[in-house]
Amino acid sequence: MTRPDQPACATVSDEALFGPEAADYARYRPGLPDGAVHLLAATQHGVPAPVLLDLGPGTGQVPRALLPVLHRLLHIDLVDVNASMLHAARAALEPLRGACTVDTVTGAAHTFAPAAPGRAPTLITCSRAFHWMARSEVLSMADRVAAPHAAVAIMGDGSLWTHEAHWTAALRELIQSYLGADRRAGTRGTYSGPGRSFQDDLAESPFSEVSEHRFPVPRAWAPGEVLGYLRTTSFARPALFAGRHPEFEAAALQLLQDHAAGGVLKEDAVFTVLLARRPGGTA
Repeated sequence: MTRPDQPACATVSDEALFGPEAADYARYRPGLPDGAVHLLAATQHGVPAPVLLDLGPGTGQVPRALLPVLHRLLHIDLVDVNASMLHAARAALEPLRGACTVDTVTGAAHTFAPAAPGRAPTLITCSRAFHWMARSEVLSMADRVAAPHAAVAIMGDGSLWTHEAHWTAALRELIQSYLGADRRAGTRGTYSGPGRSFQDDLAESPFSEVSEHRFPVPRAWAPGEVLGYLRTTSFARPALFAGRHPEFEAAALQLLQDHAAGGVLKEDAVFTVLLARRPGGTA
């Protein structure tokens, strides 16, 4: 899965990057398509007590989607460098988890180790966050901690920066008029072009048996929803604009309203899942 919006060498996200936007993240970031959720659940067929390790969970989109369809889920580990996101994720999972236990670990994904025996993950997921991580080290960690037949799922669907439509092109130009031509990424840097693909990362890891699954996702955004989404991104988060953010949002709202047909802005996204196992590692 080669996404044009993957920073080649991004700084790991931290509290300064996404902490203040956790509420907007929960409200405006799209969830997983149903097809992807059922694909993930199917990897646990025959596993009596599945354990999920979700890396870079945001506000818990992956486990929130899985819990209603994977009723046997025994335990969830959520790992993120951002304590605000983990707090929001745990709160969102509380009414859904039933007998499933949930642990949160604040730290870099590649440093994770299960807190108790018998909690080897049978499914490891990373949605829209792998580009922030030390990818080869994360996959080495996964090999150390995962059950023998575990599945690893690396997932994502690009962003409104990379989506090609008249309204996204105009919005991108507006952002550039405030922040410069180069796309901002991380807390300080700029986007410098993609590194190697996630497929290549997986091919050189112990999880080298990879299949790609693509799920078309048509979306209809209201102008105000786009503004909420932008506040959660590394390329248009409020802190980048300093005191000009209210001015930017007013200009962006007018632009989006001008482009909206019947109040709706259309995005035809594709949610891609790279599903990987160790060779011969079928459940």
